[in-house]
Amino acid sequence: MEYFNFEELKLESGEKLSPVVLAYETYGKLNADKSNAILILHALSGDTHAAGPGGWWEKMIGAGKAFDTGKYFIICSNVLGGCRGSTGPSSINPKTGKPYGLDFPIITITDIVNAQKKLIDHLGIEKLLSAAGGSMGGMQVLEWLVTHPERLLSAIPIATAGRHSPQQIAFNEVGRQAIMADVNWNEGDYYSGPAPERGLAVARMVGHITYMSDRSMEDKFGRKFRDKKQLLKKFAAEFEVEGYLQYRGDSFVKRFDANSYLYITKAMDYFDAFHGKSIAEAFKGVKAKVMVLAFKSDWLYPTHQSQEIVKACKMGGVKTAYCEIDSKYGHDSFLVETEEETHLIRNFLKNVKPD
Repeated sequence: MEYFNFEELKLESGEKLSPVVLAYETYGKLNADKSNAILILHALSGDTHAAGPGGWWEKMIGAGKAFDTGKYFIICSNVLGGCRGSTGPSSINPKTGKPYGLDFPIITITDIVNAQKKLIDHLGIEKLLSAAGGSMGGMQVLEWLVTHPERLLSAIPIATAGRHSPQQIAFNEVGRQAIMADVNWNEGDYYSGPAPERGLAVARMVGHITYMSDRSMEDKFGRKFRDKKQLLKKFAAEFEVEGYLQYRGDSFVKRFDANSYLYITKAMDYFDAFHGKSIAEAFKGVKAKVMVLAFKSDWLYPTHQSQEIVKACKMGGVKTAYCEIDSKYGHDSFLVETEEETHLIRNFLKNVKPD
């Protein structure tokens, strides 16, 4: 992991954040004319470690894979507001010498992308061959297209939306309320004491339900009990699905900060790729080629939201391809259906050439 430090970032709110650190990892080699760089953008709970053992997209990034490190220079940074190396609520506030907590300013997807642009400038890359990511990563891809269109040759938004629906905002709000209802949250000032682990675990459990489909949960768990010898224990995790959700929640709190969860989910809810413009105007003038990927069983980011992105791009005159993949894994499909994604992305990138 490497770190890029810069002095100041002016936020969309008008506030200034200073200083700022972005953690990032790179894979492959940047060529002589710096024309083979691809920016990979992570989802809510992701981090810099996208490739290699334990990487959240290790089946997609590497030699001979969709994002071939023998051809491309891959960059993945932890988002602003995160807790895996980049400046966020758990970072030290230079004014107080203590973690920011709720003194951290509100951030948006635009702010996250503007921080990434500073990293790309620092690396001396004038134009990215592509930007790609799923879920919140796809939102960042769309924001790059809108705010810095001159810096992209292509874009691959996956399993995402141009803006959250009321239902999507509602799920995020339930997670935030679970965290803030934890007695240990302490108005965000918990860094010198016990963290709001139960609240964060419940938020993750709720989120994880939305990442799967009814069919994938049926296939994985059914109504199976964990141990039939211990049935009817009062409110214990008797069903396998209960135990699984508790495991996911408990493991999440070991690697993620509750305040980061609050700030990042709010940034997702604020996001509007159209920036108040009509669909016909939102992507007008964008020269990059776009490929939108969606999954039929994804009910968190249903296919009609991807189709809205495609419609907006085509109405704006953007060369756009749309691929809808038949998968049973729900929103998690973008992390699971790597074979089909690899075929589509590899062929798409073959047709993206530097100016």
